[in-house]
Amino acid sequence: MHTIQPAKLKPGVTRDAIASAASAVEKTTSTAVIRGRALILWDLKVLGKKKKLDAIDTDQITPAADCVSESLDTLDERWKAGAFRYLMPDFRARVHRGETFVVAGDRFAIGSSREMSPAGLKAIADEVGLEMVIVCGHNMGDIFRRNALNLGLQVVQSPEAVADARDGDEFSFEPRSRHLKNESQGKTYDPVPLSAKEDEIRQTGGIYAAGRREFKAAVEASPRIVWPDQEQARRMTSTEQIVWAHRVDPGAAVTPGATLRVYADLLPASDGTAPFSIHTFNQITGGNTIVPRQAAIANDHFVFTGKDDDNKQTAIGREFARLHGIEKPYYATPGDGTFHFYFPEQALVMPGQFIPGADSHSRAYGAYGAVGMGVGSTTLGFGWSTGYIYFTVAKARRVVFGGQLQSWVSGKDIVLELLRRWGAKQSQGMSVELVDANKQLPIAYRNTIANMMAEAEALNGIFAPDDITSAWYRDKGIAALPYPPFAPGAEADYAIDETIDLRDVMPMIAKPFSPGNAFPAEEVARERLTFDKAMIGSCTNGSYDDLLAAALVVRAARAQGVTKTAKEFVVFPGSGGVGLQIERPDPRLAGESIAGVFRSVGGQIRQSWCGPCFGQGPDALENGQRAITSFNRNWQNRMGLGGEGYLASPVVVAASALIGYMAPPSELGLTWDAAAFSV
Repeated sequence: MHTIQPAKLKPGVTRDAIASAASAVEKTTSTAVIRGRALILWDLKVLGKKKKLDAIDTDQITPAADCVSESLDTLDERWKAGAFRYLMPDFRARVHRGETFVVAGDRFAIGSSREMSPAGLKAIADEVGLEMVIVCGHNMGDIFRRNALNLGLQVVQSPEAVADARDGDEFSFEPRSRHLKNESQGKTYDPVPLSAKEDEIRQTGGIYAAGRREFKAAVEASPRIVWPDQEQARRMTSTEQIVWAHRVDPGAAVTPGATLRVYADLLPASDGTAPFSIHTFNQITGGNTIVPRQAAIANDHFVFTGKDDDNKQTAIGREFARLHGIEKPYYATPGDGTFHFYFPEQALVMPGQFIPGADSHSRAYGAYGAVGMGVGSTTLGFGWSTGYIYFTVAKARRVVFGGQLQSWVSGKDIVLELLRRWGAKQSQGMSVELVDANKQLPIAYRNTIANMMAEAEALNGIFAPDDITSAWYRDKGIAALPYPPFAPGAEADYAIDETIDLRDVMPMIAKPFSPGNAFPAEEVARERLTFDKAMIGSCTNGSYDDLLAAALVVRAARAQGVTKTAKEFVVFPGSGGVGLQIERPDPRLAGESIAGVFRSVGGQIRQSWCGPCFGQGPDALENGQRAITSFNRNWQNRMGLGGEGYLASPVVVAASALIGYMAPPSELGLTWDAAAFSV
């Protein structure tokens, strides 16, 4: 069984070598005042430059095609070239002219864990001897914020400064106090404060310096996981109990706003995020002193594109795995699967674990009763070096799912409805306790909901383990779990407490360009929205049960005379294992296989990977194309430059593929029968 292990020295390495690796001279953050002019990202949908642009996602800061590193020596070259490539093509030139105070609205840099975004922005200013400051309003993307602090990119949250800023305004920023001043207007601002530990890391050289300072002691320490007793646990959420148990420092308080060191059970990366993690690990450890701690790498992002530069990037992680003896199941080769399906399948994800992953959808591990969260590559490389990460506790909110599931409703519909209700504010960066009050949501549904806490802008979302969780592991032959049972404490404090009555949730379709822009599928059906492709899969909806639900709809429609899809229909299993399973006969399909049912109406089965979800590979959307998918994001240009993505559950996507316009299965004349269609 996978468990937390102490540091393992490489053959021939002595304590003196560890001490040497940890003793590199560090420089602290400069105290010189930073000066520059405003570079404002305006919302061009509002006439007259009256509003700064909100909800700029990391796909817009660094498009996926530019998230590539061909070697460890040229990590940031593509990141710099791609910064704001489509949103502001002259961004690099403007920064070089001294427009170094980047001003945006609320929820800046939401989305993925790609540390290419803050690293690329910082490097653009660095290359001409300038320093950049990001100034934004409320609720900056939590992963981007941590990444920026790690790298020494100054970030300031000040809604007042954003509201006042005008083109060409002269700004200054005092790094020590973090005071921001609009020199042109004579106004001074105190930004949202950092925690004491975050500020210490920022001012003392960033994450590399912190790692070198702590490396020797971390190697010598033996991790201990100690769970709170019943009296302590009754005042904690599930997330807080897991964090409490995994504390490096036993006296550290687990309260909102506190930053503490937390041992990680698993530290997974993708082929896209691994190179920068490897660079960080090498910078902290010297590269050849210890085996990377709790490390796992899945090749799932840039593996089937056919591009030479993508192959070079993948080779970086492959060589790292060879050098350090990282083998299956900790190293997943191309086609093994997206790591949010593959690693749970391999029993590397268990209830009670703390799993920071270098991919924003690592939140999916909350479906299994773990704290899954997205982090950047430098945080992951720091964790590979020390066995722990720095973690800032967020406020908690609870969502109780009550009532009875309705016809054709699945986890995707539930989370789209939740995002619709939360609106522009989304989760406000909180940790979300997800409660299945009537024990009716299978793991496949929970995976979708927890996974899309990334789109909800939550720190994490977690379903406390219950009988459904235990049954899922038993079905995989796993009876003993590493940690004791736990549940949210009866006296846990929630900043927001809400209930969703599942009787009010119906099949949904999210229109561009937000997962929260969701509408009842029956309403959308009346619009007769056509599309070019229907695609099922991704780390959100690529499980066997997801694909079975879609196959049941196809088979039922076929029995009513529908023999061929009206549009191109493509399926991406969540893992290679799922890909094999769907080729086997299933009694629910009268002995047919899921793959056979799909192929019988013209469906195509692809390799397991992430590419089309973020606009890579041959199935990415072309300019002007539209798709209905079971993916998790439909931001502008996300699925391909100039393409439009709509989001729905696998059964809605399958029904739409057969009909030719976006619609739920009821549009095919199918009548819901729980015995026939539920999974």
